[in-house]
This record gives sequence, structure tokens and C-alpha cells, in this order.
Amino acid sequence: MDITAFITARRAALLIGDYNAYRTTLARQLHTLRKHLGLATPKREKFAPKSVSAADIGHNAEHAQLLLLTSERAWAHAMHMKTSHQEERKGVTGATRSHVLSRLAKAGKVAKELVELLRQQGASKASARDVLEARAYYATLAGSEEFEKHSSGTQRASDGQASEKKWQPCLRYYAEARVIYAALYESGKQEVFRDVLANTVDPTIRYAAYQAHLSRTIAIETVAKRYFPTASNPLISSIEELDPYALKDRPIPETNGDSDAKPHPTPTQEIPNTITWRARKANIVDASIGQSLAAVHAAEARLRAYLASNTTATSREKAAAYDEVLIASQDAADATKRATDELEKEKLDEGDPRMQDLRITSLAVNYALVSWRVGRNRVLIGEDDGLTFSAQAHKIRPAKRQRTKDNSKTNDGDDETIVTPAPAAPPKQKETDQPESTSRKLARLRERVVLYASIIQSIDSIKALRGAMRDETFVAELDGKIAYFRALKCANIAFSHALLGGRVEALALLRRARDLLDSALGGGGGGEDAEMGDGGVEEEAGAAPPPPTLTLPLSQIKTAHAHIAAQLARTHALVELHALEAHNTAKNPPHHAPPLVHNLASHPPPGVGVDLRNLVAYPPTGVQAVPVKPLFLDVGWNYIVYPGKVGGGGGEGGVVAAAVADVKDAVMGDAGEEKKKVEEKKVEEKKVEEGAGKKRGWFGFGGR
Repeated sequence: MDITAFITARRAALLIGDYNAYRTTLARQLHTLRKHLGLATPKREKFAPKSVSAADIGHNAEHAQLLLLTSERAWAHAMHMKTSHQEERKGVTGATRSHVLSRLAKAGKVAKELVELLRQQGASKASARDVLEARAYYATLAGSEEFEKHSSGTQRASDGQASEKKWQPCLRYYAEARVIYAALYESGKQEVFRDVLANTVDPTIRYAAYQAHLSRTIAIETVAKRYFPTASNPLISSIEELDPYALKDRPIPETNGDSDAKPHPTPTQEIPNTITWRARKANIVDASIGQSLAAVHAAEARLRAYLASNTTATSREKAAAYDEVLIASQDAADATKRATDELEKEKLDEGDPRMQDLRITSLAVNYALVSWRVGRNRVLIGEDDGLTFSAQAHKIRPAKRQRTKDNSKTNDGDDETIVTPAPAAPPKQKETDQPESTSRKLARLRERVVLYASIIQSIDSIKALRGAMRDETFVAELDGKIAYFRALKCANIAFSHALLGGRVEALALLRRARDLLDSALGGGGGGEDAEMGDGGVEEEAGAAPPPPTLTLPLSQIKTAHAHIAAQLARTHALVELHALEAHNTAKNPPHHAPPLVHNLASHPPPGVGVDLRNLVAYPPTGVQAVPVKPLFLDVGWNYIVYPGKVGGGGGEGGVVAAAVADVKDAVMGDAGEEKKKVEEKKVEEKKVEEGAGKKRGWFGFGGR
């Protein structure tokens, strides 16, 4: 039937309206439901009450909703009268108070009637879980009635025994509701039960325990177990079926690398009584704070086990493992604030030891919460807190193949179907690794910068905590840590400028990062941290490294300083080289330089590149030499006379012989010229004779 979820969904209307509007809505829903079930009184007929039986609920579960809406309407009426008269000087008194109590009594009476009907499980077909939810709902309404009887708005009585006896019925009803809702939550982990406990049951138990003069160091869970009615054996057995540890101490879960390990039944959970913050030891004055700190230590142990056993997990998976620790730390901070507010309402002096202990506890718990947040962001940034940046290959999925049409054909006149076999499926293509583009690199750097800004803001928020600014050493350490993360932020912005070609901007940012690291080393950024800030656990020799938090060792800051100094020197050298190149280019612009063909024997000056569009003068102004590649061919072998040989290298007449003949002709003068002409004539006659001896064609002309 989900009774708790049904009531919670109806009360969600209180977020946008008051109790009177809620009551009107419930009355409208009641009328609609009665008409639907046939229980509404027709017009012009006398009203006759119609009761609901267990058989009706078994036939239709909406009959149970009818009782729930009736009880809820009476409760809303009481709350409306209380809130409307609460601002008056005397408060809720006289007839108004009696009316409020009568409405609450009616709400409890109807809820108790529902419980009695659901207990007849044979006829109502209700489960044991439905009976428990109805019993818890009835206990909250009955406890609310007892609460209104004794909460007259005055200060608590000085007689402790009389106060405890007066508030005992209220504590008994709310203890019953608290135990049942806690067992239901442990069995199904439904958030609706947790919300009811956090918003309604637990605050009322804490106030009633305060009025009964119970110690604040007693946990709400312990108060509920102490005042739980043990006379109802069937109720106890039903609760223990859901949660065996509902009325006993719950053991500490033992985890050996498994974050979902179940609790081991032997060891008991130890709740700390003191907390240490920077060599100051404070007592835990509220039991809820001790329980929250115990939950933080248990969650931290599971986080350590997960990180030790999942070293290959991605950064996002490791960051997700921090969620449990962050939730537990936030609960501890909320419990500390509630305890502080209660003491302030009592107008307790700041010099009181309890108030002093709470101030120290608040500072330690909030510092721990910020430390875990910073650690989670450091895990998301990556290794070495983002000190280096390297490209990452990403997977490229192959393009999807288009679907082929069905080749099946059906004849209109026949029943036969001709089916063409589909082609074989192509082999599945594997994903390929592609280098990371510049846009992807810039997106990753942008995410880092956002995380650095969040870290700096979180650390700066610690200074706003009460008592933090009085410790000058602590403030200096915080400034050093802020300077460290600001330096890393500047370095990553410099990486982005370097990707876009802004070397001068990158140089300025790296210089700023180095200056910030200098101040971090001087400000003691890696000084001692609080026990809670480091998780409150001492490191053993050879143990796994602790999860990243706000703790910064001095060696890590020195490593970052050395790396940034090296990057600064490298970027400075690149800027100087590009400045020299730009200066030489401006001095010798490429479009005014002579063509390359005129300067083949000289190397280009530094900073001046070769202009491939200025190889030769074009259009040419005259006949000019053109650079070509020299050719070395073997044909020169036949025309070279080598020492020790006569003539050429195997040919007829060499270059040297021809040169000797030319010299002789020049000496002999005209005789040589006549002899040369005679030789040329003989050669021509010989060619004519050879031509005459050739065969003619068929018709006496032309050759074959």
C-alpha cells in the first residue's frame, strides 16, 4: 500500500501552501474518493456514517486511503489552528488549545483504527510491512498529541525527574516510530523513510529529550532504543525480521577492498568522544556529532580500500567514490551546527567549556568537509594536480553502414514467396585511435581551470569559519595552499595560450605561477594539518597512500616549483628565438630580397626563410642563367683519352686527338686547309656511290 509514500506525497503540497490550503485539498480529495467508492451521502438525504471494514480494504485498497485522508485532514486542521495563534503573545491557550488537542486525538484515533483493520491480514490482505508503516504513522500522530500537551512555550522545568515523567509518553511514541522507520529504511534503502526521520522524528526526539533533562551526549538512536515499548513482542519480532540490529548495536562493516561488504557481527562500532584539531583536544558534547564522525571514519576506510584495489580506475570513477565520505562529512557538519544553535538558544556564554568544545569541533569538521571536496577535485584534475599536460588519443567509431533493402519478392497470383538470401554481414570494424585535436585539448584545459577555481573558493571559505582567523599560522598555511593552486591554474592557462601560439602570454603566466609558488614555499603551504583534515588516521610504514585531500607535502610544492621554473626557461628561450626571427624578417623582408638564383653560394641569414615564390626574376628582363641540376652521363667515356691509351676510350678519335689535329692545321696554314677540303670531297663521293648501289623500288623510284 505504501502508506508512508502516500502521506509524504500529500504533504508535499505544504511546500507551496499553508496548512489551511492543505486541509482544503484533503477535503476535496476525500469527497472525490467517497463518491468513487460509493460511500458519499446523496443529496437531500440525512447523513449516515459508513464504516470501513477489513474486507473492504482487502477488496479495494482505496478504503485504507480513505482513512488516511481523514486522519491527515484532522492533523492539518490542528496544525492550522496552532500556526495561526502561535504569533500571539500568549500563544495557544484556552479553547484553542483544547481544539488543537481534540483534532490531534481524532487523527490518532482514525490512524489506530486503520492499524487494527490491517492487523486482520486474512481479510485485509495487508502485508507485515503495511502494518508496520501504519503503526509508525499512528505513533507519530499520538506522539504529536503528547508533544502539544506539554510544549507550552515556556522554559524547561528545573525538576529533572518530574520533567522526564511528563515527557515519557511523547518519547515512547516517537521512539516506536523512530525504530520502525529506521528498520524500514535499512531493509529497502528508500529515501522517503530517511526524510521522515530527518525532518520530523529525530528533531522531536531531541527536543523531548532536552525537556526530559537527558544528556546531549546520548545519541538519538540510543534514546529511541531506551524508550521503545518492549511489552509488544509481535511488534519486536516484525521489526527484527526487517533489521536484526534495529534494537541492538550495529557492528562496523569490515571491508577488504569491497565497498559493498556486509557488516561483520563481531566488532562493535566505536563512537569517538574527543576530537583533535591542531594540537587542541576537545570533547564531543553531542552524541549525534560522535555518530557522524564514526560514519565519516567508516566511509574513509571504504574509500581507502577502493582506491587501493582499483588503481586502474578512471578519474571520474575514483571521484565518484568520494561521494559517501562527502555525505558523511556534511552530516557531521550539520549535526555540529544544530548542537551549536541549541546552545546559543539557551544563551550559553562563549566562555563555557561546552561552547568552546563545540567551536573547536565545528572548525575541525568543516575543515574536513572542505578537505574532502578539494581531494575530489584534485582526483578529477588528474595526476600531479595538473602540473603537466599531454595529448590523449581518442577512439573514432567507424561510420555506420547503410541498411540494405529486403530482396524478398512475392508473386501476386501465387502463394509462393521468392526470397533472395541476404549478403553476409561485413566484418565488424574496430575503433581507431586518432590524435587529440586542439579543440579537445582546450576543452580539457577549460575543465581544469574550473576545478582550480572551485578549489580556491573552497579553501577561501575556511577563513570565514569562526575562530579560523585568530590562528595566524593556520591562515598563512591556507594562503600558501591557495597560492599553490593559483599557480597551477596560471600554468594550465599558459598551456592553452601555447597551443594557440601566444608564447608571450604563456611566458607571463608561467612567470606569475613561479612567483606564486615562491610565496607558497615561503608561506608554509605544506605545514602540519589537523587530524580531521587528514582523516584522523595515522599512516603506517608501507601502507597505501592516503586519498588526496587538502594536505600538501612540502616536497610536492618544491617539485611543482622546479617544473614551472624549467617550463619558464624553455618558454623564455622560444620567445627570444621567435623575436630574433621576427626582427630579421622585418630587416630583410622577403619581397625585397634578390632572387634565390643570385645567392646560391650563401646560406640564408638567421630568421629569414627561403621564399619559394622568389626563385628567379619573372617575367625575365633578359637572358639569365637558370639553376639546374648538373648531369653526369656515361657518354663521355668514348671521348676522353686516358693516360697510357692511344685515341679515345675505345672510340674513333678522341677529344685530345682532335685538339692535336687542330694545332697541326693551324701550323701548316693553307696546305692544311686544301688537304681538309680534299678529304671532305672524298667523303661526299663515297656517300654518292653508296646511294647509287642501293636497290630501287618497283617503279624505279622510292625505296622499300
